[in-house]
Amino acid sequence: MISRRQILAMAGAASAWSAIRPSAGAQNAAPSVGTPIAIKGPVRMGASPAAFMGAFMGSRTTGKSFDMIEHCHGLGLGGIQWNPPSTDPKEIKEFRQRLENYNMHLVCDPNLPKQKSDVDAFEAQVKAYREAGAAVFHAALTGRRYEDFDNLEPFKEMFEGIKKSVELAEPVLRKYRIKLAIENHKGYRSAEQAAWLKGLGSEWIGVCLDFGNNISLCEDPMDTTRTLAPFTCYAHIKDMAVEEYEDGFLLSEVPFGEGILDLKAIVGMLRERDPNMIFNLETITRDPLKIPVFTAKYWATFDDSYSPLPGRDLARTLLLVRNNPPKAPLPRVAGMSPEQHMEYEDGMNRKCIAYAREYLDL
Repeated sequence: MISRRQILAMAGAASAWSAIRPSAGAQNAAPSVGTPIAIKGPVRMGASPAAFMGAFMGSRTTGKSFDMIEHCHGLGLGGIQWNPPSTDPKEIKEFRQRLENYNMHLVCDPNLPKQKSDVDAFEAQVKAYREAGAAVFHAALTGRRYEDFDNLEPFKEMFEGIKKSVELAEPVLRKYRIKLAIENHKGYRSAEQAAWLKGLGSEWIGVCLDFGNNISLCEDPMDTTRTLAPFTCYAHIKDMAVEEYEDGFLLSEVPFGEGILDLKAIVGMLRERDPNMIFNLETITRDPLKIPVFTAKYWATFDDSYSPLPGRDLARTLLLVRNNPPKAPLPRVAGMSPEQHMEYEDGMNRKCIAYAREYLDL
């Protein structure tokens, strides 16, 4: 099964090489800020690559390339999270023109510098993506901490490395006046992320609020929203369902309106901050995620002084799970053929799009 992180890597694979080896045109061009694509009318919901895992997998089996722009336009979506094919000025211009023709917004995922020697390549990518019309950048910088680490120290090293990377990126983002939205990606709890960003104190570093991720870290979704909303400049919209299992609880994306999230309230809170906030669909059609809160490994990276997870939050989350059994069996794709996965995914996404139009003004 292809993972969300693999999807994001595939989405940016060509441009990642360009970031390492910028085109001659990008290297020699004078600094240029570029402008976001001018959207006519209200900003409509777009989509992130992870909403199309099944389509990606299907394209790999058939040998046909997946065209994110055409796929999203065909669904009536208003934008994409996707990288241009390269930093070559001609390709950037053609990429932007396709989006402008469809009146679609653009969010990009640049490769953040890990050390000083990476900054020039990062700047070349920022310039190119700005010229492509990106309105905001996105970064998912962690995995699932409760799966990736067996003790606190490696988690701390990862978090400190992320902070260093973002500090290296910030002057470039400030120079080109484009915000980086760092996703709450099952790595840091919302209070940790908010404290870090507040300490950083840059208007160019904010949050991509994923509506459901922090449930995995025993947070109430509305608390997560209230904590991160002041920093949010981009959002991954989804609905979530939960179900008990022997080691904790299952967490799964479901069609909008069939889960536990108050989508209207969350969208409203974010629109109060920015009426033109970009919301991109990220309903991932996959088997439920296991959140093993009754295992020792789950707790290995939580520490009362560095990264606390109070017992009251666990208790409240378990009560949320117990009191909200799924309205229908949780989605599962194990055993499906690529064609079946694609069809099931398409049905899930179309339900979400219809709900967003009818009830969320998206």
